[in-house]
Amino acid sequence: MSDEQALTYEQARDQLVEVVRQLESGSVPLSTSMDLWERGEKLAAICQQWLDGAKAKIDAARPSGD
Repeated sequence: MSDEQALTYEQARDQLVEVVRQLESGSVPLSTSMDLWERGEKLAAICQQWLDGAKAKIDAARPSGD
């Protein structure tokens, strides 16, 4: 498991917020922006995995008649 995959939802979300803040500042060079964008994509995917897992648990806990 990579270090990124070991992140909790909250850690990944907080890091994603920081990446977005840096990108929105407009003060980073293009090469850094590209690296931040790639990092943000990975962090967003991690957050989505956590949310999908939580939804699956909720769906599994619901009665099947719904």
